[in-house]
Amino acid sequence: MKGRLFGVGVGPGDPELLTLKALRVLQQVDVIAYFTRKGKLGHARAIVGPHLSGFHHEEPLVYPLTTEISARDPRYAAALDAFYTQSEARLRTHLEAGRSVAILSEGDPLFFGSYMHLHVRLHDDYETQVIPGITAMSASWAAMKRPFCQGQEVVSVLPGTLADEQLARHLERSDAIVIMKVGRHLARIRQLLDRLQLIDDAQYIEYCGQPSERCVPLSQLAPDDAAPYLSLILVPGARALSAAGTVANEVTG
Repeated sequence: MKGRLFGVGVGPGDPELLTLKALRVLQQVDVIAYFTRKGKLGHARAIVGPHLSGFHHEEPLVYPLTTEISARDPRYAAALDAFYTQSEARLRTHLEAGRSVAILSEGDPLFFGSYMHLHVRLHDDYETQVIPGITAMSASWAAMKRPFCQGQEVVSVLPGTLADEQLARHLERSDAIVIMKVGRHLARIRQLLDRLQLIDDAQYIEYCGQPSERCVPLSQLAPDDAAPYLSLILVPGARALSAAGTVANEVTG
């Protein structure tokens, strides 16, 4: 019999934010696969580390490149396509041998996750189950400890890699905003939010759910501050901010 494929969301970073279903699957599968950079353990693998017993076969899927060349360079797309093809072949070997395979994914597997590239290649040929995970954005507004959106407010989730004019267009027509993939784009995103008069309400979060978590108003960052890849910016909606002010007044009053 062929093996089963699992896409397992492991959450944003805190091992205690792993769901019970994800934990059960990880304790039962034969093979654990995870994406990583050369010479690194991998963020998703580090999250589940405290829950592993050591009897699994592990398949580290090592990215051929990360930031060495621009994502817009044709060589980038070609290298990643070859990488996913090779990764697919490695996992097919296990699945054809009847071994169950869990592919780890930071946050949620089908939300900005590398898992989806293997899912579309494998799910037609094997029984597949996707285990949803807590996203970095939901963990971040929990860390922010303020309402994020309310009522009929529209939420936009934007990659910080968008060009300024694209970002500005989405920012101007949204109520509550999540900007992901901040990283080296922090300075220009900050300038854009300042120009659109959104910076005073924006919150910056990095390494959410990890011991090094940092959650501060974006306006408090120095102009030359650097942001890691695992960082995002939240801009709460106006109604949510109003509700937060009401609660604060009730508490202090």
